[in-house]
Amino acid sequence: MKTLKHICSCLVAASLALFLQSVHVAAQPSGNTQSAAVGRDGQHDFDFEIGRWKTHLSRLTNPLSGSKTWVEYDGTSVVRPLWNGHANLVELEVDGPAGHIEALSLRLYIPQARQWSVHYANSKGGTLDAGVVGEFKDGRAEFVGPDTWNGRTILVRFVISEITPNSCRFEQSFSDDGGKTWEANWIATDTRLTDAAAPVGSEAAKPAQEAASAADENAHGFDFEIGSWNIHLSRLKDRLAGSKTWVAFDGTSVTQPVWNGRADVEQFETDSRESHIEGMTLRLYNPQSRQWSIYWANSADGELGQPMIGEFKNGAGEFYDQEMWKGRAVYVRFIWSKMGTKSPHFEQAFSEDGGKTWEVNWITDQVRR
Repeated sequence: MKTLKHICSCLVAASLALFLQSVHVAAQPSGNTQSAAVGRDGQHDFDFEIGRWKTHLSRLTNPLSGSKTWVEYDGTSVVRPLWNGHANLVELEVDGPAGHIEALSLRLYIPQARQWSVHYANSKGGTLDAGVVGEFKDGRAEFVGPDTWNGRTILVRFVISEITPNSCRFEQSFSDDGGKTWEANWIATDTRLTDAAAPVGSEAAKPAQEAASAADENAHGFDFEIGSWNIHLSRLKDRLAGSKTWVAFDGTSVTQPVWNGRADVEQFETDSRESHIEGMTLRLYNPQSRQWSIYWANSADGELGQPMIGEFKNGAGEFYDQEMWKGRAVYVRFIWSKMGTKSPHFEQAFSEDGGKTWEVNWITDQVRR
């Protein structure tokens, strides 16, 4: 959706990819680094996981503290494909003596690097982490990236192994010594469920969750978007350059609920006479701030942009962030209006004077299919 977002997200992804490559080179002093960088086409590596799974989770209670206490959870994972398989979304919901976990994982294929980025969010926080980057090799996947834990910079490693058509194993580990040693803190084993299998573990928690979210109207601010739409898009040819030329696109979008409506994922596909846009929007509700975070990615590069943050008020939704455009810091604004009609309206605008004036550069009108 936002050309600008790609600049920022590419910088983040490039740094992660560079970090991952440096770890690989350090571990293997000799070898063909050029062929390692090119890699294989793995855009359908996650196809095996599409579907519904019974999940057993073991979680270390306090990582990197010497703790030996593990807690157990049971529930389900549902994996849905996006972009015809070169992205996917995982919904995890498990329960145990230590409580309830409702989370999601967004995986995006980066075609230039031929790698995947993996991002995690918990419904209690409502924001995605920076993610880890990696790839599948010899029937096993490994993803690595930097993060913080208790105020310290650490490395995170996520490994998928023991992959069969009906089972797989996931392990997350932390390292606070630059990758010399790793401590596992999250181990999940998944077993595929048939279509007729009953939900496992987490159904008892849903009435309480739904009642809590119903009490907060903002938690369902994007309910109007759920469903299938015909899209007409007008995009300004250039931004903050005095351009008056608009390019018209037409296409479709489909929005599906996540976390019982406190998040959603939209797949967006539209064409002009000269170009094609295949995008994805993930919207997450933060129950602490009572605001939404909106993340955008384009399948052309598979990079996740930084979030727009805002809320619904007085019949409209407004969301903001600050980004770089052509080397200058600008404000970006999303506005949703006409949400209660059959034709919701969306506008994106940039400001280079601190929000005093705004130039609209993206207008979307949609009609429910």
